Amino acid sequence: MSRAIDSRIQVLLIDDDAHLRQALSQTLDLAGFRVETLADAQGVAQRIPADWPGVVVSDIRMPGIDGLQLLQQLHAQDGELPVLLITGHGDVPLAVQAMRAGAYDFLEKPFASEALLDSVRRALDVRRLVLDNRSLRLALADRSQLGARLLGQSPAMLRLREQVGALAAINSDVLILGETGAGKEVVARALHDLSARKKGPFVAINAGALAESVVESELFGHEPGAFTGAQKRRIGKFEFANGGTLFLDEIESMSPDVQVKLLRLLQERVVERLGGNQLIPLDIRVIAATKEDLRQAADQGRFRADLYYRLNVAPLRIPPLRERGEDILLLFQHYADGASSRHGLPTRSLQAGQRALLLGHNWPGNVRELQNAAERFAIGLELGLEQPGGSTPGSSGQSLGEQVEAYERALISAEMHKPHNSLRSLAEALGIARKTLHDKLRKHGLDFAGSAAEDTD
Repeated sequence: MSRAIDSRIQVLLIDDDAHLRQALSQTLDLAGFRVETLADAQGVAQRIPADWPGVVVSDIRMPGIDGLQLLQQLHAQDGELPVLLITGHGDVPLAVQAMRAGAYDFLEKPFASEALLDSVRRALDVRRLVLDNRSLRLALADRSQLGARLLGQSPAMLRLREQVGALAAINSDVLILGETGAGKEVVARALHDLSARKKGPFVAINAGALAESVVESELFGHEPGAFTGAQKRRIGKFEFANGGTLFLDEIESMSPDVQVKLLRLLQERVVERLGGNQLIPLDIRVIAATKEDLRQAADQGRFRADLYYRLNVAPLRIPPLRERGEDILLLFQHYADGASSRHGLPTRSLQAGQRALLLGHNWPGNVRELQNAAERFAIGLELGLEQPGGSTPGSSGQSLGEQVEAYERALISAEMHKPHNSLRSLAEALGIARKTLHDKLRKHGLDFAGSAAEDTD
């Protein structure tokens, strides 16, 4: 019994009654399940590999190792493996004991075939969710320093991490473009912390949150008497960031006067406090961020064109969450686990309906909206996902067919990031034919290594 259970087997059936074993095996086989049968439980626990995707169906009363002992052995290795136990008439107290010990379900003889099939289906669904959540947590645990900050395995995030890594190594100013909630400050901090300036200050300021009357004083500083109420010298944000990085968010909201001063600062690397005459040399890196198209704003006269071209030396676009469907479940589990830890609560696993809701949502608030949903989930509340205006999830601007296609693409892409070495393995994990999978990969523009070669055999 040294041979491990094949990972393609969905049901391991153990019963010492040969006739019943054969009948149950045929029932499961006709229903489309891949089954392996055994006459006893000797060595079974050692044969089941880690993260085996199946369920165990076992009789309780058997010679040698009985069903309860087997349950204990299996759960010593994997406490979340579904074990269904079969009991004879009059063994109900024993079955209750088994349920308390962690059995997924029990069936009292004689039972209808449909009762067995229904229990197996439900157990396999539970097992699939458990393994999916394990896979998510594993991906979170195995990541680089940059990957720890910019989570995700989608092509868009892999490309973003590559760009951030390259730009962190140089001293150029950077313009970050991204929607509200996409994580612009997270990217800016990563650029700073991975750069040679990491020991210097990182100063973040939101230009859109500053009143017009104080923005120049906040950014450039002032001398005593520069204006009414200026009783002492104030060091501005640019000067305070000397030797480090200044992150300037919502730069599109700056007034024309402030834009002129910023352009001079970027060109000459000096700052002059309000009311002062001294030019103070600066050694800073400026990372600006905007949610608007600055080129369009410049064409419309709302933003200085010369400042736009000065800032646009190294543009960095953060993809919105709706363009990185493969990352949604990974990010959600990360934030939910973090919230559970902060609140001292046990971690929760997503159910199938919740996963579908997350993947089908349009995420107008991007990662910030997802963090809020994860926080609610961690403390036991509803996800609370709504589109602007209170419409139903996924309904803004997308037809039902588009939502279904986006959900299908996200599911396939998420499965592709698991360890599959062949198209056949991937197709089996998704429960579809290999030819069907090949067509869907082509339709969604997904590339699975080795799929073309395998398709020719």
